[in-house]
Amino acid sequence: MGSIGIETPQTTKIHDPRKPEDPTSDDDEVSPIEEVRLTVLNTDDPTLPVWTFRMWFLGLLSCGLLSFLNQFFAYRTEPIIITQITVQVATLPIGRFMATVLPTTTFRFPGLGDREFSLNPGPFNMKEHVLISIFANAGSAFGSGSAYAVSIVNIIKAFYGRSISFVAGWLLIITTQVLGYGWAGLLRKYLVEPAHMWWPSTLVQVSLFR
Repeated sequence: MGSIGIETPQTTKIHDPRKPEDPTSDDDEVSPIEEVRLTVLNTDDPTLPVWTFRMWFLGLLSCGLLSFLNQFFAYRTEPIIITQITVQVATLPIGRFMATVLPTTTFRFPGLGDREFSLNPGPFNMKEHVLISIFANAGSAFGSGSAYAVSIVNIIKAFYGRSISFVAGWLLIITTQVLGYGWAGLLRKYLVEPAHMWWPSTLVQVSLFR
């Protein structure tokens, strides 16, 4: 006698982008380093606002302030270096204060459709804090104090006694500063995205965000 097989319908798991992914669902996203697993979150909350007025204001202010102060103190016999950790600690209460006093009124810009904007979209969150610290880190020349290429401009003027235009000096400094970002972008697949790649010096800063 022949047997009758009942075919069960196959179900497809639907991914909800609003829900954070399970860190155990993909082994490639779980770091094999215990220190990283204990410090760095493996989930994301896409509902948190990122490009806020607070982030741009504090980020640009901290970048410009650290750039000026580090370059000003770089000419001392014993230079003083102000790193981004100072901004990381100082901007947390400032960001929370701005979240308390800024108005929550929403408004629209002409030409952007129905998109609404607000100076105060909600509580000050970790993503804003991280981006502000990245701005500050760029202003402190990634922990080195002043920009490296400023020394080239100083040598041309002070040692060789020759002049260099503002545009040429500015282009020299900017290109050398963003060169690191360019290499990081080109090698992101090998240096940033793999879970087994970790940078011990950044774990302390990451732990402060939490």
